[in-house]
Amino acid sequence: MALSYDQSATLMRDPVFVGRIKVACLSFASYVINEAPSTPAHNTRYRRAQNALVDSDAVAAKAAPAVVMDPQVQTDGAAISDANLQTSVETALQKML
Repeated sequence: MALSYDQSATLMRDPVFVGRIKVACLSFASYVINEAPSTPAHNTRYRRAQNALVDSDAVAAKAAPAVVMDPQVQTDGAAISDANLQTSVETALQKML
């Protein structure tokens, strides 16, 4: 069952959950930094990854609403597994490019 609007809003501001988003953002940033320069949109992705490494708290906070609205997060809430959260974060960040 999907989270209610109130539950979604609360999760977007939950410091523990946003901390998990931060770790997933940093993991994805490390991946992007090391990807081949021939990857489509690499320059944009690389700049975003550098920003995530430098200002990870702000990037996580900005990504939190999109991550929380991801269907898997809506289903699992804060109990989402790390692997599924990683996928949700990467999907949200791709949409934000």
